[in-house]
Amino acid sequence: MDLRTKKLAEVAVKYSVGVKPGESVVISGGEEAIPFMVELYKEVILVKGYPITRFALPDVNDFFYKNATPEQIKKFPDYLMDILKRADKYIGINSCLNTRELTNCDSKKVVSRGKVMRPIGDYICNSPKNVMRRVTIAYPCRALAQDAEMSFDEYKKFVYDACLQDWKNLGKQFDKIKNVFEKGKEVHLIGEGVDLKFSIKGKNCVADKGEENMPGGEVFMAPVRESLNGWIKFDFPAVNSGKEVTDIFLRFEKGKVVEATASKNEGFLKEMISIDENASYVGEFGIGCNPKIRQFTKDLLFDEKIGGTIHLALGMAYKDNGGGNDSAIHWDIVKDMKKAKIVLDGKVVQEKGKWKIRGVKL
Repeated sequence: MDLRTKKLAEVAVKYSVGVKPGESVVISGGEEAIPFMVELYKEVILVKGYPITRFALPDVNDFFYKNATPEQIKKFPDYLMDILKRADKYIGINSCLNTRELTNCDSKKVVSRGKVMRPIGDYICNSPKNVMRRVTIAYPCRALAQDAEMSFDEYKKFVYDACLQDWKNLGKQFDKIKNVFEKGKEVHLIGEGVDLKFSIKGKNCVADKGEENMPGGEVFMAPVRESLNGWIKFDFPAVNSGKEVTDIFLRFEKGKVVEATASKNEGFLKEMISIDENASYVGEFGIGCNPKIRQFTKDLLFDEKIGGTIHLALGMAYKDNGGGNDSAIHWDIVKDMKKAKIVLDGKVVQEKGKWKIRGVKL
C-alpha cells in the first residue's frame, strides 16, 4: 500500500468532511478506486463513524445508454436518495477506467438521464453543511494519467502533491483573495482572448481549502445572473460526457450566451447550452490558485485549480454562492489568464497570472 494513499484517506475523513463519532459516511467509487475505498473505510471506523460503501460497476454506462428504454432512463433512483438522506457525510472519488466511455452514446439520452439525476447532485452539493458535508476527492488512475499525458508514476506524484499540502496555511492565502472579492462589485476580464464584464455585487465568495474538493485551490463566486456582457475564448479543451470541445468562443449579452462556437463538437456545445432556459447563463466565476497544479490534464478537478487561470461554469449556481441560476448542468470551462488581467472595480488584482493583492504569495 502506498503510504500516500493512507495519508490522503486520513485527510479526507478528518479534515475535508470532518467525520465525528456516530456519523454515517457514504463512500462512493469504482473498481479502480478500491484500494482507496478500503483506506477510507478504515479511517471512518477509526474515528467511530459508520461507513456506507457505494460501488459503481465497470463497463455498464455505455451499455445502459445504448440499450435502456425511455422508461429506464427516466427512472429516478429513490433508494439512492434514501441512503443519502440517512448519511451525514459524502466522499465521492474522482477516478475511472475510461474517460471516453460515453463518447459514442446518444448525448440526448445522457442529458435526459442527467436531468433525472439532478436532485441527487443538488442534495449532495447544495445541502447545508449541518445536513450533508461532502468532498469530491482525486485518486490516481491510469485513464486520467493517459489523458494528462503522464506516466502512471508521474501522475501519482502529481495527484498526491496537489492534495497533500498544508491546507490551513494555504487557506489563509485563499481567504485574502476571497475577502477582496466579497467587497467588490464589478469584475472585468481583459486581455488576449477576453473582454468580459459582470457584477458580483451582493454575492457570496467561497475559498475552496480542500473541504468541498480535494485538491482544493480555487476562489469562486456566482455572477449576478443577467450582468455578463462581452466575449471570451477558452484556450483549454472542455470535456463533458466523454466529448471534448475545443476552441470554445462565447459571447454574452445581458448574462445570456448569444453566440457559441467551437472547432470541435460545436453541436454538442450548443446542445448543452440549450438543455434548459438557464443553461445559457453563468452560474460560477472561479479563479485557480493551487500552487502545485501547473499543467492542464483534461480533468476539471485539477484544471480549474491551475494558478493563473479562471473558469466560468455554464448553468447551476451553488447555493453557498448565493444561487441565482438553477439548471441541470454545471459545466466549468477553463481559460489561461497569463496574457490577460483581472480587474475588480477598476483596480488590477491579477495580471499575467500574478496576484496584486497584498499578502498573497501564490
